[in-house]
Amino acid sequence: MTRRSVSSSTVFLLAAMAIVWIGGCAGQKSQRVPVATEPDPSIVAREESQLASARSATAAGDYATALTLFRELLSENALLTDAYMGIGEVYRVQGDYEQAEPAYARAARLEPRNFDAQYFHGVVLQALDRLVDAIKAYHRALTIRPDDFNANANMATVYMRINQPNSAMIFAEKAVELRPDDGAARVNLGTAYAKVGRYNEAIVQYETAMELLDPTPELMLSLVNAYGEERRYQEAVNAASVLVRIAPSANAYERLGWGYFRLGQYADSIAAYREAVRLDDTHWPALNGVGVNAINAWLLSNRTDLAAAEEARAVFRRSLQANPNQPKVVQLLTTYQL
Repeated sequence: MTRRSVSSSTVFLLAAMAIVWIGGCAGQKSQRVPVATEPDPSIVAREESQLASARSATAAGDYATALTLFRELLSENALLTDAYMGIGEVYRVQGDYEQAEPAYARAARLEPRNFDAQYFHGVVLQALDRLVDAIKAYHRALTIRPDDFNANANMATVYMRINQPNSAMIFAEKAVELRPDDGAARVNLGTAYAKVGRYNEAIVQYETAMELLDPTPELMLSLVNAYGEERRYQEAVNAASVLVRIAPSANAYERLGWGYFRLGQYADSIAAYREAVRLDDTHWPALNGVGVNAINAWLLSNRTDLAAAEEARAVFRRSLQANPNQPKVVQLLTTYQL
């Protein structure tokens, strides 16, 4: 019996099958998932102990020691988020936001679902006036905790800073919903409402804030202006009267003079305007208030009160020296030939 010869095509097929089999085995071997190893308990315990010591040093104001401890931890474990957070806090509480920012940024990248990392990154970005970046950081924080009061309140503030009151309003409303007894949140919401022309709603927020906070000059001035926009002039005068008591200033007296003028109480109006000018002789809105009252007195006298006409002429010219870009004042001087 003769041995059959094996054809060359058969040899090629067998060789190809062998290569596939070897390659398949190799491929299966390379795809094996490595078994995860538990962290060494002694290393974890040492890290926790050193983190606690570093945090205690931070709380005690020993910032140099705290930084040394946090950095030692990072030299052993460069992925330790808590150490980056600790460094960020040390710099943040000292007001060194430039140094705090990269530490918080690193922590935020290491743990995208870490609320504190995202939130405090937003805080330092806001302090650095990197407002668009701060909004992004606060958005990341709010995707983790949508009901966090501080993140919502800060987001509203930043949107107001970049003159986007409609966006600010959304987060300011949420902040008030979360903490209705927070006066500052009420002020923020009132400011957003005022910016979009919702003055009645702004007044409600400002008045509520006054029940929760000691009245500040900024709050009182905002309330005066909102009353004025709604033509609630007596209430504007009442609020301005409080304002000049708690914080007498040219701005405060100018608003009081304006309110009295709207009520037709011209003697009280010009007296308030004159007090504003006494406090700041370059305050051109108050100078204009004196001038308008003086023209009014001159006209009511059938143009016989020459002293009033002269006062109007003098104060309008002083106003134009303080602020030359006032076409209405120029028109008054021309119209009445002052």
